[in-house]
Amino acid sequence: MIIDEQADFCSLLMHHVTTHWPDAIISAYDPTSAGHLPDEFGGAGNDVILLGSYHGEERDGIEVLERFVRRKNFPPVVYFGTAEDEKAAARLQPDAHFIRDHLSHDSLIVKLSDVLLSSQRIASTNSLFIGDMRTGIHPLIKGYRFLRKLGSTEHSGVYLAERESTHMQVVLKVLRQMPEQGDSIGAFDRFLQEYETIAEMDHPNIVKIYDLGVGDDHAHIAMEYLDGGDLRNKIEHGVGTANAVDYLRQIASALSAVHRKNVLHRDLKPGNIMLRRDGSIALIDFGLAKRAKLESAITDRGEIFGTPYYMSPEQGHGNGVDERSDIYSLGVIFFELLTGEKPFKGGSAMGIIYKHAQAPVPLLPPRLARYQMLINMMLAKAAQDRLQTAAEIEEWL
Repeated sequence: MIIDEQADFCSLLMHHVTTHWPDAIISAYDPTSAGHLPDEFGGAGNDVILLGSYHGEERDGIEVLERFVRRKNFPPVVYFGTAEDEKAAARLQPDAHFIRDHLSHDSLIVKLSDVLLSSQRIASTNSLFIGDMRTGIHPLIKGYRFLRKLGSTEHSGVYLAERESTHMQVVLKVLRQMPEQGDSIGAFDRFLQEYETIAEMDHPNIVKIYDLGVGDDHAHIAMEYLDGGDLRNKIEHGVGTANAVDYLRQIASALSAVHRKNVLHRDLKPGNIMLRRDGSIALIDFGLAKRAKLESAITDRGEIFGTPYYMSPEQGHGNGVDERSDIYSLGVIFFELLTGEKPFKGGSAMGIIYKHAQAPVPLLPPRLARYQMLINMMLAKAAQDRLQTAAEIEEWL
């Protein structure tokens, strides 16, 4: 139900809604010509009330909004106000709030979907949804059928979906909202850089990218679905020495390709290394990747990103990093592949970071002694004492 005295504005809202939900049944109510709704109006039969701020001279939108939000069992209310009544509307906390003169289709549909899903008024659609519920379907990502959620981070959600045109299963990584200020800008730039970084590479051990979509309020990457699980799960179940060496060789080959593009990964860990059904490795999640030759406006020197168990000493202390930092992280992974244990543990992130910088490199069991020199060369505290390129790992093997 749309309530506002301006017929043009009601028609605009109808257009936005029916463009996305063609079967929606919408009623428009003009409080000036039809009379103000009685105090006992409970919104029954409506999934959502789209309340405008124009109600004639006798009553304003804030007064009506206050009456609606205080009623028990009232449908969700989305308020369309003015810049002048923005603070008053925010204080009343409607289910969603827009400035009527600055309305975009994408933002309206995303927020309206959030509201409907939160109130369990819609069960599903045929396109992927990321919202406060962190489940369900996003109305702006067309052409994909949602299958299940795979995971989420602070800034993005990861979903298994099927491309409707080809019935191919893909992974959709979706940024939940467009940035506005501060850290969110860096998050969005990193998200787009992840796509651009991987899309430039054609390597059997780097995940394939199929599609990028950007809208007013979201961005998504469609990438290869790797159905063999991640290396973390493999390690938990035990990895034979021959397989550990083969995995190291494949990861090093992928890293060589990444570094040749003057890109650092900066978040190498078993959870970011996936397996295909045939056993081949694919490097994923370049969300922390950084072009080595660029002065980055995305992350400032001194800001720590990554996972402490796999951080190089220089990365853990917020110092400048280069390709040799990724080599250190790969050395940690190789030690874990061989032994099932992380080389450095601690009761806190800072405790682990300290050990990376100060504790001696642990010894492998005698049966694995032939790989100790390689571990030492990858886990050297000073970057200049390590192997200098990922290609050297392959040569050593």
